[in-house]
Amino acid sequence: MPTPTLYVKNTCYFCRKVLDFAATHHIHLMIKDIVSEPTGPEELLRIGGKLQVPFLVDARNGLSLYESDDIIDHLKRYYAHQSARISE
Repeated sequence: MPTPTLYVKNTCYFCRKVLDFAATHHIHLMIKDIVSEPTGPEELLRIGGKLQVPFLVDARNGLSLYESDDIIDHLKRYYAHQSARISE
């Protein structure tokens, strides 16, 4: 099962909001910091069409999302319950 990829900037409040939610709910994400990774900005533009973060790519569900609240809602729906079952 592919791991969702989250494009972020370390200084972004909304990115931190998504990262904190994922950590609290033990959701594994592949993190790509578009500042520290040399190809990050070009990759984000190619996949998403703009340099806005946070940006989630969920290949398993065939979906890409901007906006932290939308990303968190998606993670709740598709991933939070799985992590709860794994930890039991």
